[in-house]
Amino acid sequence: MMQDRTGGCLCGAVRYTLKSEPRSIALCHCTHCQRQSGSLFSFNLVVREADYQQTGETAVFVDQGDSGHPVYRHFCGRCGSPLLAKTASMPGKVVVKAGTLDELEGLQPQVEIYTVHAMTWLTPVPGAARFAQNV
Repeated sequence: MMQDRTGGCLCGAVRYTLKSEPRSIALCHCTHCQRQSGSLFSFNLVVREADYQQTGETAVFVDQGDSGHPVYRHFCGRCGSPLLAKTASMPGKVVVKAGTLDELEGLQPQVEIYTVHAMTWLTPVPGAARFAQNV
């Protein structure tokens, strides 16, 4: 039986619990994830929305994905930490920003997406499938 994973924002105003194992663990190299993370990629866990429990309020920025569908990017309105995204293309699922977890042990990326935007000097993750765009 799995342990619940917990996480939250930098200031602690928003906390969450994941009640199931992730459906997918992915690095996203798209330009939107680069900008919203302030880094080279976003480390994401896809979980069922029903298995995501949150305390505290998030602010939302409505972005637009490559599909043309909205991406609802949730972040702490106090400290700015990006926490999760909900997309119209994945109903019933949330994409949790893994860097906000209290413990990252045992999480290995299974896939890298939008590698067309990955830095050429970044080494691919061993064993992870790579896709130029989304899967």
